[in-house]
Amino acid sequence: MIALAVPVVLSELGWMVQGVVDTIMVGRLGPAAIGAVALGNAIYYTPSLFGIGILLGLDTLVAQAYGRSDHDDCHRWLAQGVYLACIVTLPIMLVVGLVSFGITHFGISAAVAGPAGGYLRLLNWGTLPLLLYAGTRRYLQAVGQVGVVTTSFVAANVVNWFGNWVLIYGKLGMPALGVNGSAISTVASRVLMAAMLIGFAWRYERRRGHPLFQHWAAPSVERLQQLMRLGAPAAGQIVLEVGAWNLATLSAGWLTPVALATHQIALNYASLSYMVPLGVSAAAAVSVGQAVGAGDAARARRAGWLALALGTSFMMMAAAAFFVAPGPLIALYTSDPRVMAVGPRLLWLAAAFQIFDGVQTVSTGALRGLGETRVPMFANLVGYWILGLPLGFTLCFVLHWGIYGLWIGLTLALIVIAVTLLGRWRRDAAQPLPAR
Repeated sequence: MIALAVPVVLSELGWMVQGVVDTIMVGRLGPAAIGAVALGNAIYYTPSLFGIGILLGLDTLVAQAYGRSDHDDCHRWLAQGVYLACIVTLPIMLVVGLVSFGITHFGISAAVAGPAGGYLRLLNWGTLPLLLYAGTRRYLQAVGQVGVVTTSFVAANVVNWFGNWVLIYGKLGMPALGVNGSAISTVASRVLMAAMLIGFAWRYERRRGHPLFQHWAAPSVERLQQLMRLGAPAAGQIVLEVGAWNLATLSAGWLTPVALATHQIALNYASLSYMVPLGVSAAAAVSVGQAVGAGDAARARRAGWLALALGTSFMMMAAAAFFVAPGPLIALYTSDPRVMAVGPRLLWLAAAFQIFDGVQTVSTGALRGLGETRVPMFANLVGYWILGLPLGFTLCFVLHWGIYGLWIGLTLALIVIAVTLLGRWRRDAAQPLPAR
C-alpha cells in the first residue's frame, strides 16, 4: 500500500509545484505578471480537473481486469481512456478559450487581464497531452507501475523551470516572451509527461509479452459509456469539492486582507497534508479493484481498511502538528502581528477536520475500487453545498464570526462527508462480490 501511495503523493505535489514554478519564474516581471499567471492557472484548474476526473473510472476497470489477469482487457480499457481524453479535450478547450477572451469583462485590472488571457490561450494547447498523461497514469497505477509517474513529474518540472528561464527572459538567443513564454514552457512539460508515460507503458507491456499496440482496440460506445458512468460522478465530486473551497477563498476576500491572508496560509497547510491521504486513496482504489477482479472479497476488505488506517494515522499526526505548533507554522509565512493573532485558531480548526478529511478521501478511493463513484459525489453535494457552506456563510456574515465561522461550516461538511462515506464503505465491503 505504501509502495503504491508514496509515488502518487509525490506526483500530486509535483502537479502543485508546476503552477508554483510558473508564478515564481515570472516574479521579476512585476506584480501584474504574477497576478496574470496566478489567475490563468486558477481559471484553468477547474475544467482541467473535471477532465482528469472523467478518466478516474480507469482506476476501477483496469485494476479489476488486472486482478483477474485479463491483460488484453487492460489494454482495451486504456484505448477507451485515450479516446475519451480526445473527446473531452474539445469542450474543455472551448470553455477555457471563451473565458480567456472574456476575462477583460470580469472587472479585473487590464494590466492583469490582458496577459492572463494570452497565458490561458497558450496553456490551453496543453490540454490533450495533460489528459493523455492522466489516462495513462491511471492505467499504470492500476497495474502497479507507479514509480515512473514520479519520474515523469520530476523531469517535467525540470523542463518547465528551464523553459521558463529561456522563454520568459530571452536566454540562449531566444526572444523574451514574458508571461507567454511561461505558458509555452508548461505546455512543453505536459507533452513530455504524456510521452514518457505512454513510452513506459509500451515498454512495460512489451517486456511482459503483452504488446500494448499490437491489437489496439477500436472505439467502443458501450465501453465509453461504462467509463463515463464511473468517471462523470467522480469528476462531479472533484468539482464540488474544489468549488466549495474556491468559493470559501472568494468569500474570505470579502472580509479583510488579514482574513484572506490567514485563510490562504491555513488552506496551504491543509492542502499539503491532504496530499498524503489522496495518494493513499489512489492506492486503495487500485488494491481494492485488483482484489475485486481476483474475486477475493476478504482481500478487498483488508485493502480498504488498511488504507483507511494509514490515511487516518497520518492525518492524526498532521492534526497534532497543527494543534501543538500553530504559531511557528504561521510564522513560516509571515510575522505580521495581525495574521499571527488570527492564524493559530484557524489552524486549530484545520486540526479538528484533519482526521475526517483523511477518512473521506481514502473512503472515496476504496469505494472507487468497488466501482462506486456516485455516493461520494452526492455526499460532497450535501456536505458542502447544502449543509457546510450555508452554515459557514451564516456564521461568517450574519452572526459576524468572521473567517472562523466560514471554517466551522467547512469542518461540519467534512464530518458529514466522512461519516457518510465510511458508513457506505463498511456496508459495501461486507457484501459478497458480484459473480464475474
